Amino acid sequence: MNPSLTNRLAQHADLDAIRMLMDASIAELQKPFLNQQQIASSRLIMGLDTQLIDDGTYFIVETQGQLAGCGGWSRRATLYGGDQSPGRDAAPLDPARDPARIRAMYTHPQHTRKGVGRLILLLCEQTARSEGFKKVELMATLAGAKLYAACGYEACEHLSDDRGGVPVPLLRMTKSL
Repeated sequence: MNPSLTNRLAQHADLDAIRMLMDASIAELQKPFLNQQQIASSRLIMGLDTQLIDDGTYFIVETQGQLAGCGGWSRRATLYGGDQSPGRDAAPLDPARDPARIRAMYTHPQHTRKGVGRLILLLCEQTARSEGFKKVELMATLAGAKLYAACGYEACEHLSDDRGGVPVPLLRMTKSL
């Protein structure tokens, strides 16, 4: 891991900075994979579910005092989407039978390929495992799928989400802990 990276749990005071990072990440990192209409649609189906901050399962990664990335995990049923996304479900998961959810992972475009995403995944996996979860799952964008595969996640479903007005391709991935 990159020794210059530090991490902490996100607080509500971090919301503006997190949202700016998410916007930059969606705008830049999706460009090689999506057209402008799909990127606009992505903004409506992705984002931060502040329940993650309330649950104490959302991490911030910084380098030299600058926000480099964020992401978290959930013990709740919703697989992906932000506060504005329809269909969220806060029902608790059962660690004995349900996989924990890796949620809302974003890296600032200036900090890609520096270990930010790997660190967030490690933090999420460790804490989910400590709460008894045996498996994790996530919904990957095409931009994130390569990182997740390199970290041991396997694709189990290709789909598209058109709730934002234009279909956005996504990949459901899982990993045993």
